[in-house]
Order: sequence, then structure tokens, then C-alpha cells
Amino acid sequence: MGFILDNQVILLFGCFCLGIGATVPLFRQPAASRAWKLADLVWVVLGGLGALAAILAEVYAADRSHLDRQIDLAFAATRVFDRDAARFRLVHCEAGRHPGPHQPHIRTLCDKVEFLSASTAENASLPLFLGITETAVPKRAFGFGPATGAEDAMSHAEMVAEVERFDPADFLVFAAQDDATRAAMAGLATVPDLAVVAAEYQVIATSYEDLIAQVGELKEEWDYLQANAPILTFQVIALCLVAFAAPFRLGRSVVALN
Repeated sequence: MGFILDNQVILLFGCFCLGIGATVPLFRQPAASRAWKLADLVWVVLGGLGALAAILAEVYAADRSHLDRQIDLAFAATRVFDRDAARFRLVHCEAGRHPGPHQPHIRTLCDKVEFLSASTAENASLPLFLGITETAVPKRAFGFGPATGAEDAMSHAEMVAEVERFDPADFLVFAAQDDATRAAMAGLATVPDLAVVAAEYQVIATSYEDLIAQVGELKEEWDYLQANAPILTFQVIALCLVAFAAPFRLGRSVVALN
């Protein structure tokens, strides 16, 4: 499928040229000849196949829109987590902040925030999900629609391989709340001036858990879309057949006018 999707324009243009080459000899036949009637039949059959491909493409496009929305949700969850984590580190984790006997509790929470932030580095793969779904659509091959540097530098097959290596389980390496963090939060909650630190960490933990949920749903949407990916190959093949048959219909019209 990767070859077909990476070379859509070439295949369509090549099939159209083949159709022209097959149509030219028919101009030696009269308009009422059997050859032109067969040309009409070719156009009807292949045109119908193209219409069926268009219907299936609409179904796939609807499924793809679910993935697009899930990508947006995953990005939004990432931004919320990154914002909360950055603010927490800036306010509470700088050297000399909150000195006193409860400093070990704060350090425990700061270390956990660092670990959670590091685990979200896999989010760099998220744009490839959108890049793949865009390059998979035939109109994208003609230069219509958004593009990013990452997807321009990679073929469809390369992007698929990269995304297949994307595993939401990587986000589960660190639990947002464990025994150590719960103990630290409980210790800070007993101090009025430091209770806000525990509350802010709870917000970060909730943001991280929401991020995990959104990324997990994204991977599920991706897997479902991949299961239906053969529709794209069928669509491009059908469009190539329509491109091949188009000169037959055009030639039939020209002969009829003469």
C-alpha cells in the first residue's frame, strides 16, 4: 500500500496516458461501430467502480475524522500537563524554595514531576498520526491540504513504521501517584503554608492520568483506522481505472459530435 500511496499522481497520470493511447486507434472506427460501444461499456463499468470507491472513501474519511479529533484531544492534554508541570517546577522546585523540615516531601514531588515530564517525550510522534492520515488521501498527493516538515521529509511507509513503534505503555512507566508521593502529599497537607503544594501536585497527577487516557484512545483509533487502510489502496486503484477510462468517454463524445 505504501508504494501506491506514495506514487498516486504518477499512477493516475500514467493510467490516463494509457487510456489516451488505447483510444486513439478507435478514431478510425465509425461512431456506431462495436468498438465505440465497448468503449462506452468500459467507461460505465470503471466509472461505477470509481463511484463505489468514492463512497467507501467517505466512510474512511468519517473514521479518519475521529482520529483527527483524538489527536487534538491528545495535544490538548499534553499542553495542559506541560503547563502545569512547568509551573510546578518553577514555583516549588527551584533551589532554596520552601526550606525547612518538609523539604524532602517537596523534593519527592519535584522528582516525580521530572519523571512524568520525561515520559511524555514520546509525544513527539503524535504529529505523524495526522501526517499519515493526510498523505493517505489522494487529494493530499496533489498538494492540497496541510503539510508539516516532518511528513514532507518522510514517505508514507516511513511514517507508518515510526508510528508503529509508538507505544502508549511508555507513558505507564511512572505512576502519577505511588506510596512515596502519597506520603509526601499527606505530610505537606498537614502544614497550612505547604498544603497548596500537595494540591498543585494533585492537579498535575490528574493531568497526567488524563493524558495517558487520551493517548490510549488515540492508539485505539489508529489501530481501527489501520484495519480499514486497504480501502485507501482500493480507492487509488479505482481512480486509476477511471483515469484510464476517461479518454474513452471523451473520444466517444468527440466522435458523436462529428
